[in-house]
Amino acid sequence: MNHQSSIDIATATEEKKMDDEQISSPAATAAAAALKPSPAQVEPSFVAPYGPNVHVSKHPVLAHKLSVLRSSSTSPSSFRSVLRQITFHLGYEATSSLLTRDVPITVPAKDDAHVDATGQKLSQKVALIPILRSGLGMVDGMLELVESATVHHIGMYRTKTLMPVQYYNRLPKKCDVSVAYVLDPLIATSNTVVSVCGILKKWGVSEIHVIAVIASKKGLSELLNYHPDVQITVGHIDEKLNAEGDIVPGLGDAGDRLFGTPLINDEEELVHPSKRKRTMSVDIYADK
Repeated sequence: MNHQSSIDIATATEEKKMDDEQISSPAATAAAAALKPSPAQVEPSFVAPYGPNVHVSKHPVLAHKLSVLRSSSTSPSSFRSVLRQITFHLGYEATSSLLTRDVPITVPAKDDAHVDATGQKLSQKVALIPILRSGLGMVDGMLELVESATVHHIGMYRTKTLMPVQYYNRLPKKCDVSVAYVLDPLIATSNTVVSVCGILKKWGVSEIHVIAVIASKKGLSELLNYHPDVQITVGHIDEKLNAEGDIVPGLGDAGDRLFGTPLINDEEELVHPSKRKRTMSVDIYADK
């Protein structure tokens, strides 16, 4: 090795040593730490604590909007708006497994020219199944995502024994859909959604996905017990159910809050609507 080569090696070694010292300096370490992504940016926004078929949101924006939805000070108009926004977020994740096919498209270029390209189009027929009446508040948010989806309504109500009763069904005689998204803000005892999933299976739907804002632990377990093949996407899981089968804390009666309908005294349950002494749930907003 000649003298010049020895000088070059020594110079390079010294420069590397200086670089290492700069990198390990407190200022350099602090700068490097500042560039690290926050955990919120690398964690998935949905987790599956109940198995691969149940997806629960961890998104901070949805958590914020869910608090607004729960609040007793939220007016019916704000309730409708926030429910639509939450549905869009949940639906965006729930539709991530839909299949597409290649389609030819043209893209505009300069001088009125067009460039040929290959695009994607949904290849599955999608149906939205809102459970009346509160499920209606989730339809618009889903239609913003899948504007070609058909909408079929199923009406259910619970008896005092918490058993579901079907009072309305607008499913066509022939099933021509590939995927059905059942829409209901709340999964409490799950008796209602379990029945609806059974109705859809008898109708002939091969893939069912339930979207709810809040679910109870017991309700999720029951739904999975009866329909382990159904996909479920929820915004939050509440721990408790009260004696009436309502989620605690939940968000109240979603239908009443959605449409600002009257609250009926239990003593007047069997009285004709025209004879009831009602207190409108929207009266608290009359002066606002």
